[in-house]
Amino acid sequence: MSRRDMSYTAALAVVTIIFFTWGGLTSLNDVLIPHLKAVFQMNYAQSMLIQSTFFGAYFLMSLPASKVVAKFGYKNSIVIGLIVAAIGAAMFFPAARIPSYPLFLGALFVLASGITLLQVSANPYISLLGDPAGAPSRLNLAQALNSLGTTVFPYVIGPLILSGTVLTLDELAAKPVAEQIAYRAHEAASVQMPYMIIAGCLLLLAVFVYTMRIPSLVEATESADPVHHSFTEVLSQKHLFFGVIAIFVYVGAEVSIGSFLINYISAPEIGNLDHAIASKYLAYYWGGAMVGRFIGAALLRVADARKLLALFAVAVIALLAVTMSTKGSIAMYAVLSIGLFNSIMFPTIFTIAIERLGPMTSKASSLLIMGIVGGAVIPLAQGALSDVIGVQHSFVIPLVCYVFIVWYGLSGSRIRAGQGQHTSTQASGVMH
Repeated sequence: MSRRDMSYTAALAVVTIIFFTWGGLTSLNDVLIPHLKAVFQMNYAQSMLIQSTFFGAYFLMSLPASKVVAKFGYKNSIVIGLIVAAIGAAMFFPAARIPSYPLFLGALFVLASGITLLQVSANPYISLLGDPAGAPSRLNLAQALNSLGTTVFPYVIGPLILSGTVLTLDELAAKPVAEQIAYRAHEAASVQMPYMIIAGCLLLLAVFVYTMRIPSLVEATESADPVHHSFTEVLSQKHLFFGVIAIFVYVGAEVSIGSFLINYISAPEIGNLDHAIASKYLAYYWGGAMVGRFIGAALLRVADARKLLALFAVAVIALLAVTMSTKGSIAMYAVLSIGLFNSIMFPTIFTIAIERLGPMTSKASSLLIMGIVGGAVIPLAQGALSDVIGVQHSFVIPLVCYVFIVWYGLSGSRIRAGQGQHTSTQASGVMH
């Protein structure tokens, strides 16, 4: 580490701000879905294109992002990611002005491309920033700030976006064409100011990170690897291969549940709430994840990460079974409580999947971030099923996802003989 570099503790504090920001931006999709569904009068499957576009960017842009990290390093990649995300947020202004659903999706894709680069660079950076044994605890702590963002953004910004009166398809169709156009334009415009403010804040954050002297950790990037392992060789590490699948099903399930929350708890037989009030209840879901990650950061210092992951997944399966089989407040609070047990899953899967990979870490990270495309696929599948059997029973799709996570924690994440041979390289490169 350069003498002019920050300590690892100070660098950790700087980077956790990034986690807070992208967490908030991602959770705003849960607000955009019911809002744009009403504006453009779409069914559930069509509205889930928001998540498909957003998380599809992870799949398409993760490998290019790994090349950016290899060329520019972790710190500069974080700065570039913030700038790209700012451009995407600014694109909401023309999308709302027209208004155009395809342009909204385009803006989301650019925004998600920036966040993809942040994920590929910041997640392994936190994991490598100190003793490898403490990586799960460190990343859970950083992800707790991510969950703080997912809690605050919908609560503060959600009601601003959802403040208008939502018309049914029949009510809108009864109005003259000119009034229909004016209604859509007015409702779409409610996203302009929030996202322009977000764009400005992202640019300021990029400047802030650029001026901070955080450690580069170039020894843990692909540029420090004389062998230049292929992606096929990286995937031959079984605990990573199954980790990519675990990230796919976890993110898909988490995003799918969050995407349906407002519409689900607004239903007369569940919570009987209007959308603006229901958006505030997202704080229970994402706030639970935040609390769980603070608790998880402490538990993971004494508990086995793999067993704790499996235990939390079992708890989510139980809560999904309850919300699918009951009505009213029991069903509502059961599904909202899932966030508490979702808490440790992403950071724990991520850290045990990149364990002992040394210079292969950046490539492994990009593959894991590609797995986030589950957030594009699984909500779309649940949306299609919801249009057939209803939202409540469609939660069977995320339930199956958590069954795989139980298996990964108990068996699939174990490092087999002959694998993880890069332990010494990683440790020597990143320890204090």
